[in-house]
Amino acid sequence: MAKPGATGITRIINAAGYSWSGIKAAYTNEAAFRQELGLVIMLTPVAIIFGPSVADKAVLLASLIFILLVEILNSALEAVVDRFGNEIHPLSGRAKDMGSAAVLMAFFITGLIWFSVFSEVLGL
Repeated sequence: MAKPGATGITRIINAAGYSWSGIKAAYTNEAAFRQELGLVIMLTPVAIIFGPSVADKAVLLASLIFILLVEILNSALEAVVDRFGNEIHPLSGRAKDMGSAAVLMAFFITGLIWFSVFSEVLGL
């Protein structure tokens, strides 16, 4: 049975508010998110100005947003692990390490995308 609550446009508005709260929490509490956001802000004009086509610009920008998305998920995972206490446990460490690995992979994917797009532009 579905949980009673808001429906329709009210649910969408509430969901947008929760999402904005999550972004604010990531910015306030996570230095890595702030650093990555700085990178996104610096590279966004590069993508817009030098992306050869509209599709390339979209892919470049999406790859930057992908880093932020994975960082938010990693931070959420870390928050849940930390919620259960600060005792050292191998499963907690494994979960945090895997979240960190996901962020690293997001950077690799973004780098691959940027290299692919700009290697064509530069004739490499």
